[in-house]
Amino acid sequence: MTQEPTTGGVARAAAGAVTGPGKAAEATRSGLADDIDRLVAGSHADPHRVLGRHGSAVRAYRPGASRMRLLWQGADPVEMTLVHPAGVFEGTRPETVAGDPAGVYELEALYGDGPSGRTFRFHDPYSAWPTVGELDLYLFGEGRHRRLWEVLGAHRREHNGVAGTAFAVWAPNATSVRVVGDWNFWDGRVHPMRSLGSSGVWELFIPGVEAGERYKYEILTSANQLRIKTDPMAFEMELPPATASVVTAGSAYEWGDGEWLERRREADLLHEAMSVYEMHLGSWRWTGGDGEASRPLGYAELAEVLPGYVSDLGFTHVEFMPIAEHPFSGSWGYQVSGYYAPTSRYGDPDGLRALIDALHRAGIGVIVDWVPAHFPKDDFALARFDGTALYEHADPRKGEHPDWGTLIFNFGRNEVRNFLVANALYWVDEFHVDALRVDAVASMLYLDYSRKEGEWVPNRFGGRENLEAVEFIKEVNVVLFGEHPGATVIAEESTSWPGVSRPVYLGGLGFGFKWNMGWMHDTLDYFHHDPIHRRYHHGELTFGFLYAWSENFVLPLSHDEVVHGKGSLLAKMPGDRWQQLANLRALYAWMWAHPGKQLVFMGAELAPETEWDHNRQLDWWILERWDQHRRVGDLLGELNRVYKRLPALWQADDVPAGFEWIEADDSDQSVLAFLRRTARSGEPSGELLCIANFTPVVRYGYRVGIPSGGSWREIVNTDDPRWGGSGVANPGELHCEQLDWHGRQWSLELTLPPLGVIWLEPLRR
Repeated sequence: MTQEPTTGGVARAAAGAVTGPGKAAEATRSGLADDIDRLVAGSHADPHRVLGRHGSAVRAYRPGASRMRLLWQGADPVEMTLVHPAGVFEGTRPETVAGDPAGVYELEALYGDGPSGRTFRFHDPYSAWPTVGELDLYLFGEGRHRRLWEVLGAHRREHNGVAGTAFAVWAPNATSVRVVGDWNFWDGRVHPMRSLGSSGVWELFIPGVEAGERYKYEILTSANQLRIKTDPMAFEMELPPATASVVTAGSAYEWGDGEWLERRREADLLHEAMSVYEMHLGSWRWTGGDGEASRPLGYAELAEVLPGYVSDLGFTHVEFMPIAEHPFSGSWGYQVSGYYAPTSRYGDPDGLRALIDALHRAGIGVIVDWVPAHFPKDDFALARFDGTALYEHADPRKGEHPDWGTLIFNFGRNEVRNFLVANALYWVDEFHVDALRVDAVASMLYLDYSRKEGEWVPNRFGGRENLEAVEFIKEVNVVLFGEHPGATVIAEESTSWPGVSRPVYLGGLGFGFKWNMGWMHDTLDYFHHDPIHRRYHHGELTFGFLYAWSENFVLPLSHDEVVHGKGSLLAKMPGDRWQQLANLRALYAWMWAHPGKQLVFMGAELAPETEWDHNRQLDWWILERWDQHRRVGDLLGELNRVYKRLPALWQADDVPAGFEWIEADDSDQSVLAFLRRTARSGEPSGELLCIANFTPVVRYGYRVGIPSGGSWREIVNTDDPRWGGSGVANPGELHCEQLDWHGRQWSLELTLPPLGVIWLEPLRR
């Protein structure tokens, strides 16, 4: 933007004409003239010192205005005098309003002359007291403002009796900051902000700015460079690729999930059923099929169809891949530019609230992916926000991700840590999210993550641990669990860092759960092998039980496993199409019986042939063409229903007592068997027997040991014709024999289906 030329001598001459002679007056006016020069030059950090009401004088700055008038209710208009040719005017308050305590007045600016001239009438932005309090600034500086989003950003409000929008932004190293937007034709000269001292916060209340108007901040750096930035605390942003922030009116949504939230407060998710349907909202289902006019369903449309769909499949939770605003759709939301703004790709913030509310009322929890590990380098967003490395580390050895081309937050800076901690609370407070899944935790924990020797800086003890990030993670978890009992935080952490899901007071990081990446890699590798070779890879399935209770695990078959050339889950399976589908059904039943919570990516119920593509919807057509694919989804629904019914499968996930091997060593036949049980003090016992045969050979007369006698029945069989299987089963009531087997006094003789997993529950003991 161009600024009109300033001439200090002209300003002083004009100022002198207004005030009259006198040495004291000349000194005062000389200082004022310097202030006006700096204001016009765009380098004044306190425009309220110049503009607005000062005693009986009122000054205003309107570049390009030919005339201005001062309008005070009950008095005649006062013609204002031009005191600087760039558009600074001054007028005197009428004597009739000398006792007015509020000081509320209006200004009128005329642009042009004659019939083509245009007049604008407005309340003076520089007549208002600051909208940010000293306690808010103190807490922010300490990094302890839990509800920071209520202070910074753009807030519609009535201030000094006038309706408008209060703007506040943190830019401590800026020379000056201006608000630009639709209402001032994006002219940064019109609305310079004031610095609130050492806090680094800049503030301005602008009367008349309405909801829906777009805005950004124009920042003059200490190097005299102009940067145009979106608001880090914006609650809504333009539809990408546009990047402006949008003023919101605040939420008018009326929630209907009170019962859900009440139940959540008393919940103990670690000892409850939890199976998760992970989603990328933009590629789940589209309107109009795959034609040119088709588009992803929006928040409101999803609210109509998603709760019923997830309920029919029996999942307890959905997990949304990042829904905070992001400039590049190909990042899937993992490169965030607007941490407080739900992406506008699918609607407005209240649309997201309606979607989450609908899921809650259907009894489905909502997990949202959260990305505090890094942010993109896009110049319009957080990168070098005020001309310096503000949100990120200045040293690229600590401030840049070599793999992802992104920047790393400076977790040791109070204000940055506060920005992120408050953001975690924001999603739970404002959108009733039940859990945050924190992406790329390992990259936060290690200073040498994906770096060669010499490319990283050791911590103060000479180690590779990022101590500042560790403290930040602990703080997030302590604060969120403390303020929202029943909510949880889940870590995607791929290393052996100890105590990830242990409480902070016990020396852990404080997460509620951790993704079991080792289980995922080992299990998929095992199933990739042809059954004839699986005997040599038997340990890939049994190894995970050595550490299965070291953390509170979620077993993930996530989006990362069906993209970037890895193929779909079905494509990973060996054999012909029947064997591929049988392997996939066996994988699901094995996973659902395994200790830990379950997560699958959307489309798992369709068994698609091709890997996930974020640019199109799921292969829904496959259900119309091949019935056996629909039956995979039917099996998933059955697994979820049985899973939720049997406490043995989830009530003791966190302790070894909830699990017992029956057969772990039959590698020659690729058979495994184990018991799940509640096994918790003071609760009735419940058991489930899981037996897996991972070869296409039917195992007749296969005997398994049982801890005690009684009768059992088969309740899940992945070879059932209902799911597309061949029908090898164990029908009716199965009676134990008093015959020692597997070191147990009792045993059952069973027929194991090919590439099948069966679940049995006791009838009588």
